[in-house]
Amino acid sequence: MWLEDFHVGDHLRSPEILVTAEEIVTFARAYDPQPGHLSQEQALATPFKGLAASGWHTAAISMRLFVDMGFSEMVGAGVTLDWPTPTRPGDRLHLEIRVTEVRESRTKPDRGIVVVEYDTQNQDGECRQRTSTRIMVWHKPRPVIGGVVLSGSRGE
Repeated sequence: MWLEDFHVGDHLRSPEILVTAEEIVTFARAYDPQPGHLSQEQALATPFKGLAASGWHTAAISMRLFVDMGFSEMVGAGVTLDWPTPTRPGDRLHLEIRVTEVRESRTKPDRGIVVVEYDTQNQDGECRQRTSTRIMVWHKPRPVIGGVVLSGSRGE
């Protein structure tokens, strides 16, 4: 995906990923071993009142969906995350992506910045993560004829 492919107001939806209890526990054991993420029994005594994925697990799933949609040859330039509701076993998560800003770099003519906001939602439309991110995106390569880059064209 190139800078020219993005327009303010674009809306994209990712495929879904099913979240299992086993994945929640495996991730938690490795990266966030808090009681609410380790077992249903332990989680009942937490504010979650049942097994819930770590927010970082939800972020990792969201990143996988984001990359699978073609956002893989870009560089992150900043992100904010909110987790309004916990991800649960059986959730089928997908992203609802909105492009909110597209601008040229002030200092690097070969790239620009795209700001996207996305909600990681389950099958019932419940928002599990809200994200705003700035990504550096390159222009389409410009045609070169006889060693000269054609101006005014971005390879379209």
